[in-house]
Amino acid sequence: MSFCLDVSSPVQRSESRLLRVIDRLFPCWTRPCVYRWATTQQCPLSVQCDLGVRFFDLRIARKPAGGSRLFFAHGIYTLLTVKEALAELASWLDSHPNEVILVSCSHFDSLTDRDHAHLVDYIITLFGEKLCSPQDTPTLRSCWSSSQQVIVSYADQQVEQQQPQLWTEVPYWYADSSDPQQVIKYLEEKKSQGRPAGFFVSGLNLTEDARLVLLHPFLNMRKMTLKALSPLLRWASEQRPGPQGGGVNILCCDFVGLSGFCSLVIGLNYEPAGGAGAV
Repeated sequence: MSFCLDVSSPVQRSESRLLRVIDRLFPCWTRPCVYRWATTQQCPLSVQCDLGVRFFDLRIARKPAGGSRLFFAHGIYTLLTVKEALAELASWLDSHPNEVILVSCSHFDSLTDRDHAHLVDYIITLFGEKLCSPQDTPTLRSCWSSSQQVIVSYADQQVEQQQPQLWTEVPYWYADSSDPQQVIKYLEEKKSQGRPAGFFVSGLNLTEDARLVLLHPFLNMRKMTLKALSPLLRWASEQRPGPQGGGVNILCCDFVGLSGFCSLVIGLNYEPAGGAGAV
């Protein structure tokens, strides 16, 4: 959802106290800066779906002075609300009845118990019979036969355990580095430790730090990602799907519309499962 960040919004509450203080003093500097580095996608959700994206990392937050509405946040808050974004996904699914998506709800910055209750009620009402229950291990064939199109993981264990329609949090392997070689090294180390039992994400995302931002005033996340894409995409092309150790499951990348990432990942499904020779 970072494609629609609001450059006029304050820095989100979960950011460091120092950054929030600077934002109150110099908002004309901090917000454009955060916007440049926090924007990691450029396409609306329906366009991302058209490109082939089927996993959505939605970081939900209560926006200061936003009333009862919930938004998304990635450094700063979004223009679109959670309800608007989920409704767009539901509309796209209506037009594509054989497609299945996985929606990962997480972070929940400043949400109250009441917010969680309203959000879950909205999700269940909106998607209804499209929701795939975690009680059964789904296949595409079983989803098609029962018209199930949506898997919703919810990164609040207490809420998730109270709602049989919600799946547990999806682990996200995230290197927290601006160096693509370090990202690859981290992912290889995680793979060597064994795969989780269910869904899991291998993130090809890069991360900036304060030193990088200060030393490169004309750089932004888009430029940094495009410069690093070649080794990251090369690593992705060498992976193999499947339940074995060393296999990958969900692959995520920033700026999916600016490269052949989606086609590459979709193509992995036609490769023989198995870790031998994959890396």
